[in-house]
Amino acid sequence: MLQCIFLLSDSGEVMLEKQLTGHRVDRSICDWFWEQAISQGDSFKLQPVIASPTHYLFQVVREGITFLACTQVEMPPLMAIEFLCRVADVLSDYLGGLNEDVIKDNFVIVYELLDEMIDNGFPLTTEPNILREMIAQPNIVSKVLSVVTGNSSNVSETLPGATASCVPWRTSEPKYANNEVYVDLVEEMDATINRDGALVKCEIYGEVQVNSHLSGLPDLTLSFANPSILDDVRFHPCVRFRPWESHQILSFVPPDGQFKLMSYRVKKLKSTPIYVKPQLTSDAGTCRVNVMVGIRNDPGKTIDSITVQFKLPPCILSADLTSNHGTVNILTNKTCSWSIGRIPKDKAPSMSGTFVLETGLERLHVFPTFQVSFRIMGVALSGLQIDKLDLKNLPNRPYKGFRALTRAGEFEVRS
Repeated sequence: MLQCIFLLSDSGEVMLEKQLTGHRVDRSICDWFWEQAISQGDSFKLQPVIASPTHYLFQVVREGITFLACTQVEMPPLMAIEFLCRVADVLSDYLGGLNEDVIKDNFVIVYELLDEMIDNGFPLTTEPNILREMIAQPNIVSKVLSVVTGNSSNVSETLPGATASCVPWRTSEPKYANNEVYVDLVEEMDATINRDGALVKCEIYGEVQVNSHLSGLPDLTLSFANPSILDDVRFHPCVRFRPWESHQILSFVPPDGQFKLMSYRVKKLKSTPIYVKPQLTSDAGTCRVNVMVGIRNDPGKTIDSITVQFKLPPCILSADLTSNHGTVNILTNKTCSWSIGRIPKDKAPSMSGTFVLETGLERLHVFPTFQVSFRIMGVALSGLQIDKLDLKNLPNRPYKGFRALTRAGEFEVRS
């Protein structure tokens, strides 16, 4: 049972406080939390569950905003973390993004959503489709009317029909002239390459995202050609678990609109689509750097939006870097960003230059880690393939579309 939820800005300011039970949680818990965050740094913000002297704290950070929940009783920590993630997703969906100004401009909406999403400390209604029927999304007209009439409530007077349905995630009996369903495989590649160029870790985190505009109460079945490669699968509540457990088939009645059907991991991949080869040599107070980028395994589709970033070590006073392709920028926080875009066919992109070390330092002892990003449209590097998508209970034949996208996640090259 959660007792209180706080929303903190990236400066530690309490933007919003929602007491959930009769027991009031004092705001001083936020001061303790922020003092620990400052003293321990980023490692503290990576801890989802924290034990304070008086409370158990659960935190989720999104777009610089910390969602902090408190309790003094034993409870499943994953339930609290999942609920905070749902709150962040719903607010982002309702408000068109998450930042400090948006939260402050829509206090009434945020409080109304929290009132419906949790009751006396226990999660209640967290499905976006039902919440949209209960609470109107903010717009210019509603804001003008609230000023004119003095009524700032956005809560509907009627209870949504889906609340009593066996499929509460779906709007009751939607109707479309054109029935459409789109399935996207969106994957992120996490890789670590050591200073010798050897692949230490390479795995894929992927999501099956569905955008459904189907009339009535459709029943969908999605199957993969090679489901055995999937690990750590997580499903939307609409997925029936038994067909997956027995035949690795996704059987579900979809929510209306866009949603994440499942997430998965594919581990122990053997190669990456591109290589990054940094070379650093230093003597006599200067360091020469050369970085080469190229295609290692051609995925058959264009690799674009390639960038290489690294943080200059504190001992470097100045840097002079140039490239034969793309642009190189050194930001005010001593981060070097090399924007490559696409790799040309006639040459391999390279960046070279020199670093000037601080006085009294002959050689560079702290070497940077290179962060790589890229994007590949039309291919899932995990090798996952959709076999077929069957639809039932539809009045006419729907349109089905499939896409794939792979981008870099935590892709690191050590030097």
